[in-house]
This record gives sequence, C-alpha cells and structure tokens, in this order.
Amino acid sequence: MYTHQRAEIELEKGLKKLVLVGNPNVGKSIFFNYFTGLYVEVSNYPGTTVEILKGRYKNFIVYDTPGIYGLSSFNDEERIAKNMIMEADVILNIVDAVNLERDLFLTLQLIDTGKPVVVALNMMDEAEKKKIKINIERLSKLLGVPVIPTIAVKQQGFKEVADAIEKATIGNRDKKIQEKISTISKKFKVSEIESLLIIEGDSETIDKLKSKFDGEIYNFDEREKIYIERRNKANQIVAEVVSIDTAGGKVSGLIGRLAIHPIFGLFFIAIVLYLAYLVVGKLIAQDLVSFTENEIGSRIYEYNIRKFVANYFPVEINVNVLDENEEIVEVKNFVFEHGLKNSPNTLNELQNFVRDKNVEYEFNFKSPVLTILFGEFGVLTMTVKYLLFLLLPLVIGFYLMLAILEDSGYLPRLATFVDRLMNYVGLNGKAVIPMILGFGCVTMATITTRLLSTSREKRIMTAILQITIPCSAQLAVITALLMRAGFQATLIYLLTMFSVFVTVGVVLNKVLPGSATPLLIDLPPMRIPRIDNLARKTWMRTFYFIKEAGMWFFIGAFLIGVMQVTGLLEKWIQVLSPLTINWLQLPAEASRAFIMGIVRRDFGAAGFYALDLTPMQTVAGLVTITLFVPCIASLMVMLKERGAFEGLIIWASSWIIAFTVGGIVSQILI
Repeated sequence: MYTHQRAEIELEKGLKKLVLVGNPNVGKSIFFNYFTGLYVEVSNYPGTTVEILKGRYKNFIVYDTPGIYGLSSFNDEERIAKNMIMEADVILNIVDAVNLERDLFLTLQLIDTGKPVVVALNMMDEAEKKKIKINIERLSKLLGVPVIPTIAVKQQGFKEVADAIEKATIGNRDKKIQEKISTISKKFKVSEIESLLIIEGDSETIDKLKSKFDGEIYNFDEREKIYIERRNKANQIVAEVVSIDTAGGKVSGLIGRLAIHPIFGLFFIAIVLYLAYLVVGKLIAQDLVSFTENEIGSRIYEYNIRKFVANYFPVEINVNVLDENEEIVEVKNFVFEHGLKNSPNTLNELQNFVRDKNVEYEFNFKSPVLTILFGEFGVLTMTVKYLLFLLLPLVIGFYLMLAILEDSGYLPRLATFVDRLMNYVGLNGKAVIPMILGFGCVTMATITTRLLSTSREKRIMTAILQITIPCSAQLAVITALLMRAGFQATLIYLLTMFSVFVTVGVVLNKVLPGSATPLLIDLPPMRIPRIDNLARKTWMRTFYFIKEAGMWFFIGAFLIGVMQVTGLLEKWIQVLSPLTINWLQLPAEASRAFIMGIVRRDFGAAGFYALDLTPMQTVAGLVTITLFVPCIASLMVMLKERGAFEGLIIWASSWIIAFTVGGIVSQILI
C-alpha cells in the first residue's frame, strides 16, 4: 500500500494540475468525464460534485471541484474548491452561456488569481433557443483568455477546449488589484493567489498567514469594494458582448452598447439631455409653468383669494398698468380703510381706472397677520401658488422623465458612463440622478440624495446641489441675461461655475473622511417603457414629494413673512448694500435681488433685469446669485434631510463662496 502511494506521488510529480471550476450545474462533470474517462454522475441538482475527483489526461492531473460562485471560505464546498484552485497550473472555467452575467464574476476572479485560464462557454444550444447571441471573439479579447463555445451533452467544442488548454494564458487582470497583489506578495513572501484572497478578506487565508503580517493583514481587506467593481465589470462585459438575436433585441443591444461606449456615449448623453431639455426645460418649465403660475396661480388663484379678504379688511392696492411687453408703464395707488365692500366710491374709482387696460394688482394689507397669510410671501397665497402651479408641473415632468430613463434602461448606463468622473468629486455614478434633477428643482433633488449609499456622499451631493446647481426657473432667467450680455460673458460665466463645481467637490472629497463607494448597478436590456408603469411611478413619486416638501414651503413662507412685517427683511438688505457696492461693484439695488433670491432663486436673478449693468457686471452678479444661498424651500428641505448643524454649515458656506467668488470675478473683470 505504502509502495503504491509513493509510486502514485512520484507519477504526479511531473504532471501539471488542471482544475475544472464553475458555478453549479454548468456541466463540469461532463468535461471531467471526457478528459479522464472516469464515470461521474451528471444531474441537475446543485452541488452534485461535492467530492474532489481526479483523473489523468495527457500530461495533466485533472481535478473536478464543487460548483461555486466565488473564491471564499464561507462553506466546505468553497473551501475545497479554493484549495484546489490555489494549487492549479491551468484552470478550465466552465460558464453557462445562458447565465453569462452571473457566471462572469467567478471568471474575472479566477483571472485575477494570475493563473492561466481557459473558458468553455457551455450550453450554447440553450442560448441559441433563447435567441441569445454572444460575440465570442470580443468576449475572449476582453477577458484576455481563450473562450471556446461548447455543448457539453453533445461534446461539441471539446476538442477545441483540449487544444486551448495546452496554450492557456493569463488573462486581463484588474490593474489596481494586480498592483496590490504584487506589493503584498513581495513584501510578505506569499503567493499571488494568497495575496488576492487576503485583500478580498478570505478568513481562512488570513488566519493561516496572519503571523507573517504582524497585525497589518486586516488593513488590506477591500472585499466589498473589489466585489462591487468586479460585478460592474461583468455587467459591462455582458452589455458589450450579449444581444438578443431578434430585430428588437439587436436594436436594443446596439443602443445599450452605444450608451456606454467611451465616444458614442457622449453623443448619447448630449441627445438625451437635449430631449430632456426640450420636454422638461422648455415645454414644462417655461411654457406650461408660465401659464399655470402666471395665469392660474397669480391672476386667478392669488387675485381672487386676496380680493375676497380685501372685501372685509383694510387694504392698500397698487395697480400696475402694463404695456404689450408686460412692462409697467403706470402705477396708481388706492386705499380702502374699511375694506372694498365698505368703500364703494374708491372701488368705483379703481374699476374706472382699470377699464380696458392690462393691469396687475399688489395687495398690501394693514394687518401683519393678513400680510403673513395673504401678502407678497403669503402662507396661503404664494406658498399654494408655488406648490400647485409652479412646483407640481415641474415635479411631474421630472419624475416622468426619470421614470422613462429608468424603465428604458438608460439611467443605469448613464450612471456607469459617468462613474469615473464622479469619483473625482467623491461620488459614484448614481449621483448623476440628483444632479440632473437639480437642474429642474434643487429642493426635489435634495430629497433624492437619499438614493446615495453613505452620509458622506449625501453630504457632498447636497453641498454641490445647494451651492453650484441652478434650478430650471433660475436657469431660464440666467440664460436670458447672458444672451443680453453676449458670448464672452456667457463663456466666462460657464467656466467660472464649472470651476466652482469641481473645486467644491474635490475639496469635500479631500476633507471628508472616507471615499466614494463603488457603483453596484445592473444593466438591464434597453426597452420601450410601459405607459402604465410610467404613470404609476410618476404619480407615487410626485405624491410623496409634495407630501414631504409641502410643509417646509409653508414654514419657509411664514418665516419670510414674519421678517417682512417686523422690518428684518429690509434691514438685511441694508446690511448687504456696502458689500454689493464696494466688493461686487454692483448698484445698491442689487442687494434687494440677493435677498429676494433667498425667497426664490429666480426672483433673485430676475432682479437684475431692471438694472442697467455692463456685460461684466452681469457676469459678476449672476455668478454671485447662482452660488448664493438656496431658496427658502430648498433650505427647509436641506435642514430636514441633513440636520440643522450640517444644513446651516452648507447655508453659511454658500454665502461665503458666493460673495468671495463673485467679488474676485468682479475685481478681475470690472
């Protein structure tokens, strides 16, 4: 017996070890049987090959391993497979062509071990039945190893697999992982696969080698980050090489690949953003909102509710006569000491004055309480108008667009495409969603930062939104002012804002402890969204947004109203005036525009319309007002989402950044 074992060991000494590895039920046992000639039971039950089987094939000892999903030590089967793989000279990875996305995780992990690998792409007949088409040449190029299509039950492709095993090569390893593996291997004299298992946090390997590391070993554990990046890489490979072999599937696959292509992806983004601008930025934010806010909100809702209150309480009414361009050409004041109903003569005078004229009304109630409730910033006038006639159409438009991007499968691809860029500012690709939404409504976008994974990312994204992203209403006013200021002014403004955006993100990324979390996102097929799904998603999201944000609008309007009736609002404007005149080199009236920007950002920008500014003054003013504090609704939502301490720090920072950057721009340009 002893002699027999020694003879066997001597025989194996000159042979290489070929290890068969794959997920459960991918047909490994058939491959093993083909190579060794030994009988192995084949069934559909997972984990059938729980024992290690070995046999001889040419100059190889062939090992079969239990079906696994990854190299780790979570159970006995994984431990057995891992130990066999650690000793392998060549790995034959059997992959299910129907479930390529699932199986590629293990393939990429095997390639990262630095062992020569051959991939047998099995069950090609099943993939063909399901119209799944795989670009095998491309897959082989991306992995850097031979990929052989096979049908195990018919032994199709087996000869090609056998030939490929003789010429197996090391695949395209992840460069960052490879560098870490190399560092650990050289420093602590361990094998490359042991180094990989250490940085992936394999407990068995760590326990085995920890005496060599003197406590340092746990510093290398980056399992979560590596797993997520590997999963994303598998998704991207599948998106590139797999298509459904039908007319619709081919188109879907082509669009999906173009969307994440390094060059065509940029054109894709440009087209999508332009279409989004046409639908949301122009049709909804400008045309529709202009009608709902001005015609329904101001001229019907606010006018009638204020008129109703004015019937019974003292009020002063300013009547502004407008020309065909909606510019004020005449103003007349009417005072009703006892309300409209008790002042018939004054009321007749007013009615005669406005006859056949295009006019607007300003109601100034004598009572502070009525001013807070129904005045310029009234809790029951301005707040309701903003919520129902301004914000509601915008929110519906943006959530509809978001649902279309999600259900079409483009949003995950957009997040994947911009992931690396977002990493520079401490975020991952998922942050592109609140950022896009921010160009519509910063208040809404601040709430959607919840989809980010960590408090750090939410903190960075909230700061970027509140400080550097103009909402659609403000954007419309800014665009109009820049068109008036000219191309040079527009270019300076855009460069300045982009610089501030990058600086805020990079600084926060450096200052805040931690780093961006890896992007873990599936890439579903591109498809035409279902209308009922779009409607349901849009309705639910809109309802919950209005429900959550509505209360904060009322609180914000109440606070501004109190400041107005107590004179604090006007005092604030006076405090700001020296800074506006001396540092920003703008007219004193610009101070009022900044304060109005607190109420609503576009109010602030619109305040520059009436000012006689040079192009460079326009740039300095717009840079300041864009970076200036968020509107009162955004502030309230930010305080709720980030807490009072963080929210007030961001709020105070926006003051400092706005006047610092605006002042520097002014001092350079003017």
